[in-house]
Amino acid sequence: MTRLIFLGPPGAGKGTQAKNLAQDCDLPHISTGEILRQAVKDQTPLGVKAQSYLDKGDLVPDKLIEDLIEERLGKPDAQSGWILDGFPRTVNQAVFLEQLLQKLHQQGGERVINLEVPDDIVISRLLERGRNDDTEEVIRHRLEVYRSETAPLIDFYSDRNLLLCVNGNQSPEEVTADLKKIVVS
Repeated sequence: MTRLIFLGPPGAGKGTQAKNLAQDCDLPHISTGEILRQAVKDQTPLGVKAQSYLDKGDLVPDKLIEDLIEERLGKPDAQSGWILDGFPRTVNQAVFLEQLLQKLHQQGGERVINLEVPDDIVISRLLERGRNDDTEEVIRHRLEVYRSETAPLIDFYSDRNLLLCVNGNQSPEEVTADLKKIVVS
């Protein structure tokens, strides 16, 4: 059973790689970013709440995201594996995920992939992407938030011997090839 958690700074290529790998492995790609963007677009109650955080480049509160993840991982297509992209983002969320996986009887076998990309590459990639919320100021703020909130996850998963690092600063095809080696190992 394949259960992968993708970590890495914004713009590291998590979404692209997770989507490609999910298609190749016939697994659901669960992207909290996509779920949130759709909720904002549809102006759902969650989307309206999330919008104010996203506009500032801040993380959406844990409880909102945890509710989304619990609902999504409980769906039938997630029973045989999944790829999580954008969750967990904090150690508290990682602890929540461990408890949720126990509750859903899905624990064990998950691997965590950290896509490593230098800040200057991240900034140029995100500026090229051209989203409304991707100004250089917001991107730099998101990187600061990432370093303070999300980077401790690297130690959290490393301590549990679940962490695998992949160089995200190479061509998308080379990153995909590295990821496929991990999945089949």
